[in-house]
Amino acid sequence: IRRTCALKTIDVFSQLADFFMKSLVFILIVLISFLLMEGVTWLTHKYIMHGLLWRLHKDHHHPQPGFFEKNDSFFLIFAVPSWLSIMLGLQNENFVLAAIGFGIALYGLAYFLIHDVIIHQRFKWFSRSKNRYIKSIRLAHKMHHKHLGRFHGESFGLLWVAKKYRVKKQPQPLS
Repeated sequence: IRRTCALKTIDVFSQLADFFMKSLVFILIVLISFLLMEGVTWLTHKYIMHGLLWRLHKDHHHPQPGFFEKNDSFFLIFAVPSWLSIMLGLQNENFVLAAIGFGIALYGLAYFLIHDVIIHQRFKWFSRSKNRYIKSIRLAHKMHHKHLGRFHGESFGLLWVAKKYRVKKQPQPLS
């Protein structure tokens, strides 16, 4: 009886260790996918949005009346692969594919919050941040929007801010 109990305990711990290891790998793949999306976004923004699909992105640089822009269609362009990866990954127990889909979705959420809420203030949720990182993102995006045309743009990323746009820390007054 002791031996059976000990084997069951070892089996439970083995299963628990396997679960935690798989969970850790899943989370790691989600985070790596999230980080890689910054590069995908930069490339897509520079070469697709300011290239082949400029007609969809142009109204973002030349705002028109109304809440929605043609540029909002890029949400679907990124959401569909994310959704398919999650759905097919979970249906087929391909957790790597599902984790990639969740990483893309998480980046999409970050993109929405930073680009549409914080930078462009389409929703007035966080209108007065004094955070240096937020100020730097806003400055980099402002520099991107100073180019109204399709060509000669700069600062195509979202989360990573080039050094030249980073807002310096203000010195504290001596008391």
